[in-house]
Amino acid sequence: MKKPVEQKQDKGPLMGRGRKYDHLELLEQIDACGSITAAANLMGMSYKTAWDAVEAINNLAEAPLVERRVGGRNGGGAVLTVNGRRLVSAYRRLDKERERVLSQLNRVMEDFESYYKIIRRYDMKTSARNQFLGKVKSIKTGEVNAEVVLDIGGGDEIVSNITCDSVEHLELKVGDEAYAMIKSSWVILTSNNNLKTSSRNKLTGKVVRCHEGAVNAEVIVELPGGKTLTSIITNESVTDMGLKVGSEVTALIKSSNVILAVAC
Repeated sequence: MKKPVEQKQDKGPLMGRGRKYDHLELLEQIDACGSITAAANLMGMSYKTAWDAVEAINNLAEAPLVERRVGGRNGGGAVLTVNGRRLVSAYRRLDKERERVLSQLNRVMEDFESYYKIIRRYDMKTSARNQFLGKVKSIKTGEVNAEVVLDIGGGDEIVSNITCDSVEHLELKVGDEAYAMIKSSWVILTSNNNLKTSSRNKLTGKVVRCHEGAVNAEVIVELPGGKTLTSIITNESVTDMGLKVGSEVTALIKSSNVILAVAC
């Protein structure tokens, strides 16, 4: 086992990197500890928050950056893939260069820091629990709306129904990268894979985690391609369907509930 990575202290506004930097440190600690639980403890992060971060990281990567390890003397753990280690290495080198450039700008421009804060406001944040990076596979346009099919890898696809104006505004073309965003409350789960429904998206996978609250439960479903999908349903629904880790379920999502975005 590698030695846990020493956490860097925040040295002021220029050093504040937000969620992306926290995710980078989490990847480093997982690589060092071989365990998401241990990495979360070292960072003062809850187990659920760490898992949420790992799933978000994997969903936005073309290939998984973190892989689960089942079994073993300690009951399993997690490890960074080759892509994961290369990403961490590349980000660290970029981070050093970024720090150098920002320091130089701060020296030559007195009020740079105030404008840098404004620039950072344009970093996109969203409340959508499910975010997937994919490539546009096809675009079928009608008089008002268009159906956009996004390939998110591993044989999984997501269909979005947006206006033709939105297609033009986003400048979407076949082969372009785009993000699909879906609120967890819009994801319906069913244990009947043969159920006929008007939902355009039907994604079948296995339950890997289930957190029950006072009224609702958060269910995380792993798709065949390795991506994860989160659904918020009632505790009663969990009981009625007999959901548990390993259960096979189908996620139903209306195409009109899939929001598309592109990087500027």
